[in-house]
Amino acid sequence: MEGNIAILGYGLSAIGPGIGVGLIFAAYISGVARQPEARGMLQPLAFLGFALTEALAIFGLALAFVFR
Repeated sequence: MEGNIAILGYGLSAIGPGIGVGLIFAAYISGVARQPEARGMLQPLAFLGFALTEALAIFGLALAFVFR
């Protein structure tokens, strides 16, 4: 029973990184639409933010299996 709760907890906690990734790329697209010449500066920042946000989701997945 507790293992199912851990997986359910991961499913609920994956909502946060999903929203975070959406906000990161929405801001990136908005920034590039306003100033196309800033694309080279914004793109690495967007991918760094994406990687850090997804790391939280992967960390949560690992913890869901550890506490199973």
